[in-house]
Amino acid sequence: MKRDQLNPGAGTVMVVDDEAMVVGALQGFLELETDHRVLPFTSPRAALERLHEETVHTIVADLMMPELDGVEFLTRARQVRPEATRILLTGYADKENAIRAINEAGLFQYIEKPWDNDALGFAIRNGVERSLLFRTLSDRMTELEAAHEELAGLRERWIHAFL
Repeated sequence: MKRDQLNPGAGTVMVVDDEAMVVGALQGFLELETDHRVLPFTSPRAALERLHEETVHTIVADLMMPELDGVEFLTRARQVRPEATRILLTGYADKENAIRAINEAGLFQYIEKPWDNDALGFAIRNGVERSLLFRTLSDRMTELEAAHEELAGLRERWIHAFL
């Protein structure tokens, strides 16, 4: 049974920061305080590759990374997993990057380092719930479209049979 089936609020959280110590701290916090599965990465390029293989509900990424900055990484991640909630973590609070992240990456939240564990945990929990709701809504829309097509076919057959 999948982890999110055991606990409907649990999801997969990807953590991407070029500093191994930050990744370890976030991973440790999430594994101790939540039921979420954590995918830790110090390379944004490796994280992007993994996104092609696996469903991720929330992505937490650092702004300043040498391979790709956090906004570019989250923008590319959005193309691969549009339903994943994107959170930018940064030690450099500047309005320009915040606006760029919101516009280009569809950012859910912008959190400054050093982060508050409660606030970060709350943002991640909300992000996972948002992603799970997005998936449920998408599934329901697919079901409705199939039902609509079936009704249209029945209507067409009824018209041809009785007219």
